[in-house]
Amino acid sequence: MEITNGIFKATSDIYKNNKGSILRTVIYTIGHFAIAITVLMLVADVTFGVALTDAIVEPIANSIWYFILDKWWASKSK
Repeated sequence: MEITNGIFKATSDIYKNNKGSILRTVIYTIGHFAIAITVLMLVADVTFGVALTDAIVEPIANSIWYFILDKWWASKSK
């Protein structure tokens, strides 16, 4: 129980300290899913399942990169 409380507290602290970056990251990720599926199906002529898999895996990596970039950018603009 103590570990669970610690995890929830840590998650809450991370969210409070990064609310803006997390929101922008989530919105970016959702848009990226939709764009990637559409482009892959139209350009590469792949099935929806293949496009969906790629559209999920690749943006997760991009989202992590964007979050890091956004935190760095925000720290330089203060």
